[in-house]
Amino acid sequence: MNVENQDVLLEVEQEGDDEGEEEEDGELVLDEVQQTVFPSYGTALNQQALHTPEWAEFNQNHESLFFNDGQRRIDFVLVYEDESKKENRKRSFNKKQKRKREVYESNLITRGLQLEATRSVLDEKIVFVKVHAPWEVLCTYAEIMHIHLPLQPSDLKTPNSPLSWMTRFFSVDENIIKPEKEFFTAPFENDRLSDFYIQDKSTFFSPATRSRIVYFILCRGEYAVRDNVKKFGINKLLDSGIYKAAFPLHDSRFNHQSQDPSCPNERYMLYKEWAHPRNIFKLQPLHFIRKYYGEKIGIYFAWLGFYTQMLLLAAVVGLGCFLYGYFTKDNCTWSQEVCDPNIGGNIIMCPQCDQECTYWSLSITCESSKKLCIFDSFGTLVFAVFMGVWVTLFLEFWKRRQAELEYEWDTVEFLEQEEQVRPEYEARCHHIVVNEITQKEEHVPYTTCGKCVRLTFCTSAVLFWILLIIASVIGIIVYRLSVFLVFSATLPKHINGTEAIQKYLTPQAATSISASVISFIIIMILNMIYEKIAIMITDFELPRTQTDYENSLTMKMFLFQFVNYYSSCFYIAFFKGKFVGYPGDPVYWLGKYRNEECDPGGCLLELTTQLTIVMGGKAIWNNIQEVLLPWFKNLIGRCCTAARSEMIVPRWEQDYHLQPIGKLGLFYEYLEMVIQFGFVTLFVASFPLAPLLALINNLLEIRVDAWKITTQFRRMIPQKAQDIGAWQPIMQGIAILAVVTNAMIIAFTSDMIPRLVYYWSFSVPPYGDQSSYTMKGYINNTLSVFAISDFRNESKPAFPWFKNQTTCRYRDFRYPPGHKHQYEHNIYYWHVIAAKLSFIIVMEHIIYFVKFVISYAIPDVSHKTKSKIKRQKYLTQVLLHENPLKAMKKNMGSIADKLLKGADGSFRPKYE
Repeated sequence: MNVENQDVLLEVEQEGDDEGEEEEDGELVLDEVQQTVFPSYGTALNQQALHTPEWAEFNQNHESLFFNDGQRRIDFVLVYEDESKKENRKRSFNKKQKRKREVYESNLITRGLQLEATRSVLDEKIVFVKVHAPWEVLCTYAEIMHIHLPLQPSDLKTPNSPLSWMTRFFSVDENIIKPEKEFFTAPFENDRLSDFYIQDKSTFFSPATRSRIVYFILCRGEYAVRDNVKKFGINKLLDSGIYKAAFPLHDSRFNHQSQDPSCPNERYMLYKEWAHPRNIFKLQPLHFIRKYYGEKIGIYFAWLGFYTQMLLLAAVVGLGCFLYGYFTKDNCTWSQEVCDPNIGGNIIMCPQCDQECTYWSLSITCESSKKLCIFDSFGTLVFAVFMGVWVTLFLEFWKRRQAELEYEWDTVEFLEQEEQVRPEYEARCHHIVVNEITQKEEHVPYTTCGKCVRLTFCTSAVLFWILLIIASVIGIIVYRLSVFLVFSATLPKHINGTEAIQKYLTPQAATSISASVISFIIIMILNMIYEKIAIMITDFELPRTQTDYENSLTMKMFLFQFVNYYSSCFYIAFFKGKFVGYPGDPVYWLGKYRNEECDPGGCLLELTTQLTIVMGGKAIWNNIQEVLLPWFKNLIGRCCTAARSEMIVPRWEQDYHLQPIGKLGLFYEYLEMVIQFGFVTLFVASFPLAPLLALINNLLEIRVDAWKITTQFRRMIPQKAQDIGAWQPIMQGIAILAVVTNAMIIAFTSDMIPRLVYYWSFSVPPYGDQSSYTMKGYINNTLSVFAISDFRNESKPAFPWFKNQTTCRYRDFRYPPGHKHQYEHNIYYWHVIAAKLSFIIVMEHIIYFVKFVISYAIPDVSHKTKSKIKRQKYLTQVLLHENPLKAMKKNMGSIADKLLKGADGSFRPKYE
């Protein structure tokens, strides 16, 4: 660097010291684009002066996707606020910001990109820099990025599916969105350009591919140096406010077709045939989505669509099980006994809390027992077993579908080393270490000790927030105990037993519904707070690549959401009513609050209520938030510019006023669906309608997400993705856990096992007095007897209803008073425990065995896909390797023949 440039750098460094509160110390702006060799993306050439973009006025063509010359396509748009027109900023700081931007843009031009700057029509302070990548730049970086491009049209025939006649009615009209032509592809090589299928250079690289290449370059453009480490990347410039936005262009308006003949109108067609609500039952044009938005967006909608299709089968079976329970509820013997005035009406139940609660008649739970018959039936058991098999089929068939998409979308050979390091990671690489493999020095952001400190801090922060959730769950439990006491003391005093409202407004129902609503509100509040905390923790952790970043954030967010959403359900299913003791010796929570008891029919109905409120409320809230929030923000933006609405606004400025998609893309959509997947699988034994609700929600979710990214957001930067990432192993873990939870719900939460034990063992001699197997007498047999005189003073009701009663009943299997083992568990209890444990072991082993057989029987890659992959590899070998080798051999042979002929002529004897 010459003396003049050193003086400039020194001056800028001094400015940086003066503005220390706004800029990092020691950062120098690169005033000269030096020659730097980048092993992954080429060489920047020496230049003695900064290059600047071409300036052009808006040509009033608001539909144009090209520079003013009408020839160069706009592949990306950068937006900044003119530093000379900024207000409330120090002049020296603005000057430094401007210098960084100028150096960055000069570097982009040096790398071969072409820039054209145009001032905003609506705000003269805003400048749009349009970026175009010429053919040579596209070819160079396509080879560096290992982008797969067409070799020749595919000659493999696609067999027609036997269900193609049916899917035709749900498919997109092929006259509007034409099927994409299939090609054999290979990683692009500039030296073998003639071997690739190039009919038109302007269309060989799709707009999505062009934007992806340009973004690759933008992420590696340098603008400053600090401690001999170059600072680069558009993301860093966006974070520091030098640029306000960076995005690829939508090709048209979503609701109006462009009249420009060069415009493909793909956004308009996507809205009309995919995002519009009338297409709710249509199949998605996945290849067209991938073509416009890239593989990462395409694989999300492919997964969501496949999951929704598989939910159709689960929803039908679940609805059938629900209807079976609904139509057979009147034949439910134990519910009839509860509702019978001569049986349930004569059974007086013990108080469920101390002093304030009083005795109550079993018959007031008549309506809840009828509802329980719908869900706690034999159909529930069948459905739980079915869902254990269904989730395996879903995951295995998705692997096959994913393998097909990997081939069709050219991500089969998407290697980890193709993914570049995050600019945020490289910007902090101040420590030098020696690579064990290459034995070369490398820059890393932290030492081994520093990495351990970061890991410890991040782990501690995550555990703290999980403990905070558990504390909130404990708070809800305390609320349940306190409010149940109030309801139990209040409702019976003011409601006559003959009034219809008492059938529905029992203390248990009031407590359950109010606690579920409060739990849902707390869940959503903690969720919003933790989202920001998880991002801060992951940023501090500083993952190396974007995939590492997303996987790390995924695990943190899912672990939090798992505890947040499912903890209350786990409490109701497996803890509530399990450790309550008996009226003479109750168990207390925190030494003060008496533990909750379940209804005489168990806690299954309350678990169903909790699932309905949380799952339904979450779906409604998320859809409202996804639709209204971006729409409202865009509405405010349109209102602010309404006064200047008569002005013609170019395509890039229209897109600028849309909402930015955010760094995490569709991360939250994945998270939302995987949490729903947990509700559908983990607790489905208590709520067979869960798959149906999920199906309805997903049909709306697909169109809401499509509408959102097509109409309300700027065009997303196309990104490569081979699969759905860390979400796949998470769903596999949920599938394994679901078998255990559903088996335990049937065994410990529902009353199915006690009823079966009574039917087969205790309804007939030697334990029963019925002449044949029956459910008659079940209620009387399964409610234990307690002597009122055995109440402790602190537990005795203050206002007894039934003064002539000497005993009351409670839900447990214990010997009656007067027995030599009074209030100890009886033989029925031990039979039930043995049956429950046996059921869990048998059900788990059967389902796990079936899951293993299915996983083994269904290959992850279909035979058809394997054939296509082998055919493509063969053609790549022939076209790119063997044919050039044969040509070289042929050329070498002809040269050798000429040399031999020349040698023969030189040594031929001369005859005189």
